[in-house]
Amino acid sequence: MLINYMIICNVFTIFVPEFQLSTNNMKGNTDILLIYTGGTIGMRKNHDTGALEAFDFNQLQANVPELTQFAYHIDTYSFNPPMDSSDMEPKFWRKLVEIIADNYNLYDGFVILHGTDTMAYTASALSFMLENLQKPVVLTGSQLPIGMLRTDGKENLITAIEIAAAKTEDGHSAVSEVCIFFENQLLRGNRTTKINAEGFNAFRSYNYPSLATAGTHIKYNHNAILHHQGGQLTPHYKFDTNVLTLTLFPGIQENVVKRVLGIEGLKAVVLKTYGSGNAPQKKWLVDTLKEAQQRGIVVVNISQCLTGSVEMQRYETGLHLLDAGVISGHDCTVESVLTKLMFLLGEGKAADEITRLMNTPLCGEFTL
Repeated sequence: MLINYMIICNVFTIFVPEFQLSTNNMKGNTDILLIYTGGTIGMRKNHDTGALEAFDFNQLQANVPELTQFAYHIDTYSFNPPMDSSDMEPKFWRKLVEIIADNYNLYDGFVILHGTDTMAYTASALSFMLENLQKPVVLTGSQLPIGMLRTDGKENLITAIEIAAAKTEDGHSAVSEVCIFFENQLLRGNRTTKINAEGFNAFRSYNYPSLATAGTHIKYNHNAILHHQGGQLTPHYKFDTNVLTLTLFPGIQENVVKRVLGIEGLKAVVLKTYGSGNAPQKKWLVDTLKEAQQRGIVVVNISQCLTGSVEMQRYETGLHLLDAGVISGHDCTVESVLTKLMFLLGEGKAADEITRLMNTPLCGEFTL
């Protein structure tokens, strides 16, 4: 049963474009829930003021008439009012999980329309919150409003729906994880980072291959897609946001680091270091990190480099971080590490258990 938001139900039942996988998803028995949270894709330009404004989502079919060519049943569901993705935070992640969990048995796949600025954070968070997910949850959006002539929104939306509806020959979902589709690439959600504020190639997964590529056909990289062992969906809702990111830079001051790590209530820190996880060999830095660890603050080391992995044992400049109790963030994105820490803290995990789980991939968020 749907919880209280604004709900608009539409059924589109005509021809489905050619699909590379099994054709059993073309027979009109596939149901997709399209969830609109806000963002550029759902805006239109006010020709009097020039400003971008959210449009009534009832106008979706008018702005994307191609949707009538799908043989799927597509229900649309809108946050009211729509929100800018800059305002996205854990309480809205919980709402998305509630929507998906409450309707999980009614739909074959879910497409979330979301602003691009925090899309990678939302995708990462949902990947941890939706335990034993067996169906696709595809986030997409656009750099230009869907009503503009050159919009990238139509292609992103249409292809995201096709992916959410896609089945393998044995009837299972072609993709059964949280992912982002943008400019022809389907990417694992918790491996993805926004890298471009203007170009249509807004997202990149530097340390993990694409799950699928959309051209004349949608080609799936089956070896890269998560394959679950089964089990019922277990939704999680608790988050603890007493975390922060600390980026090292040449000349960073001792008093700054000590003040940051001394913040009252702080429970976890994502430490962005150099290269393969290196930091200045300053005694005050090691001592401060040790003191934080002794107070129960979890410190996770990720690299400022977009490609590559943390290997603290590789150089002496990383070994002293290991000695201070700093945890490796492997090849995770900052979005993934932050949301995973919030998730584990929200679940009430102790520091030693968090250390173990940060070194355990829960849903493909890093490569061992």
